[in-house]
Amino acid sequence: MGTPDRTGQETTPSDPPKPGEVRLEVVTVPVSDVDRAKAFYEQVGWRLDIDIEPAEGVRIVQFTPPGSGCSIAIGTGVTPAEPGSFQGSELAVFDIDATREDLIGRGIEVSELYHLDGGPQPGPDPEGRSYMTFASFKDPDGNVWQLQEIRERLPGR
Repeated sequence: MGTPDRTGQETTPSDPPKPGEVRLEVVTVPVSDVDRAKAFYEQVGWRLDIDIEPAEGVRIVQFTPPGSGCSIAIGTGVTPAEPGSFQGSELAVFDIDATREDLIGRGIEVSELYHLDGGPQPGPDPEGRSYMTFASFKDPDGNVWQLQEIRERLPGR
């Protein structure tokens, strides 16, 4: 059973990696203004995990999307990458319409739905297949996040 964090979202502790496992834990997203980016990711509804300054000139702010085992880190002194250069990471969602509407309701600009059929095509996948319907949004620096609808996982996942 999980416990609520300081934002009221329930957290569930996970086991440490097993021998041979390699888990993606944190992805660094380059931003130009940490406080502006922090406000954006709070608006998106992601859980704020930490906001620390472990050394002079270094600030790390970490967020976790609801239900994700991987977090993002923004900050100063954490990456040489250019703000806005983080492009196209996919966020798996069960109901892309509901997720899109939730984000729009939070004041986030989200693209229309599109699907893949020899290249991006407008609207959801006509066959309703998992992995084929997308929408996207950008943070204030232009870093791009893609929503990908997955209602049924591929075998082995």
